[in-house]
Amino acid sequence: MQKPSASAFATAARFWLMKTEPGECSIDDVLAAPEQTVSWFGIRNYQARNFMRDDMKIGDGVLFYHSSCAKPGIVGLAVIASTSYPDACQFDSESHYYDPKSTAEKPRWLALDVKAVYKSPLIGLDRLRADPALAELRILQRGNRLSITPVEKEDFFHILEKLME
Repeated sequence: MQKPSASAFATAARFWLMKTEPGECSIDDVLAAPEQTVSWFGIRNYQARNFMRDDMKIGDGVLFYHSSCAKPGIVGLAVIASTSYPDACQFDSESHYYDPKSTAEKPRWLALDVKAVYKSPLIGLDRLRADPALAELRILQRGNRLSITPVEKEDFFHILEKLME
């Protein structure tokens, strides 16, 4: 898979970093999925849910990030492939993501579809931290644990052009 050029993201309105544990859903899992697209479910943080509901749009650029693993970091690029919809896991009493307070009439949690477009060599936290141009990247800020964070356009294109090889 060839690295997309910056022009592939020219129409993106916003940019995001989305974290997932590779045991739950890795970049390879998404690339192997039909149409290289998966549902991004299981978000149980209100701020991340609000990003999905209010700000994320089809075509937005995504830095795909593996977390809670031996080598955390950016492992690829993706795009938002759908608008948000109720996360079905919240209604499944057998699911780890079940929420007994959520109802079909008033769902609390959302999902959306993400399409992988490129698997990159790992860009680890050490490499991100070493780049002065990325000093304000939210993933590098102390105490930031959100699974979805906005990324400034300049930072997204800097990572695309300077760090992905």
